[in-house]
Amino acid sequence: MKLKGIIIVLTLGIVLVGTQAVAGTLEDVKAKGILTCGISEGVPGFSIPDSSGRWVGFDVDMARAVAAAVLGDGNKVKFVPLASKQKIVAVSSGQVDLTSRTTTWTMKRDAKQGVDFTTIVFYDGQGFMVSKKSGITSAKQLNGATVCVTAGTTTELNLADFSRANGLKMEAVVFDGKKEAFGAYTSGRCDCFTTDFSQLASFRTTVADPASHIILPEIISKEPLAPLVRHGDNQWKDIVTWVIVGLIEAEENGITSANVMSIKKSSKNPVVQRMLGVSGNVGSFLGLDNDWLVRAIKTVGNYGEIYDRNFGPKTKLNIPRGLNRQWKDGGLLYALPIR
Repeated sequence: MKLKGIIIVLTLGIVLVGTQAVAGTLEDVKAKGILTCGISEGVPGFSIPDSSGRWVGFDVDMARAVAAAVLGDGNKVKFVPLASKQKIVAVSSGQVDLTSRTTTWTMKRDAKQGVDFTTIVFYDGQGFMVSKKSGITSAKQLNGATVCVTAGTTTELNLADFSRANGLKMEAVVFDGKKEAFGAYTSGRCDCFTTDFSQLASFRTTVADPASHIILPEIISKEPLAPLVRHGDNQWKDIVTWVIVGLIEAEENGITSANVMSIKKSSKNPVVQRMLGVSGNVGSFLGLDNDWLVRAIKTVGNYGEIYDRNFGPKTKLNIPRGLNRQWKDGGLLYALPIR
């Protein structure tokens, strides 16, 4: 019986040590007083330094929303630019608390690489860009083409699938980063550049004559982009997930950065009252206070505000929302119930 008791104690100890090894990101972030977030190395619209060196973009705003919810200040974020091959291991190894970086949610990444995806923030798909003077109007005309692509990405794998499926001989010219791949394409090293459609539109704005490059009509893949966290820390995953869900739900209910405080005071809608901490105690489900979502919305706005600020008609990108519209408007955005 004594031996059995010792075995049970040792087993429980191992379990507890294992749990501690993958848990506690919320406490770590609070202790540091700053959120460390992995982002892309510079993709207009998603994450790029502005003229003053401050990081801005869609992915950046998602991280600032989490920092506001957890730390009370959306500026308390240290951004770490990551190449494509680093974006998974940086999270799984604990180098960053969160990666908000145009990363496609795939089965292998989610189940085998030590990370957990949170919730989809952008529905995208892979496309191709060519020089207008090439005369190419369809991706199925790319037989024999050289294609600049980023190493270690779903983009590289999709390119191989597309070429095999359509009987095309396409030579992949591989680079560590998207900026390097795009630079090689614009310098004439490749006939074509491939990445997610939104990023094609983004990179095209950086050349002297954007009209000289066209994005072909074919979308060859599904690219659900989502922030990711270290595997096993369920509380931290829940926090990041529900902050994003809250931003989506805020748009659906007409709550903006400008009116969130007045709506909090005046709304009689039970859903809105729970979201904004007027009734109930939903913040406690995450280990946060009841103003967690109010701070996030006040800092970056709702999902629609974030989208318009970075991709909307007043930006150079002007990417139609398409699948990223609310479900009631024919899109795929569907907020889970906050209750």
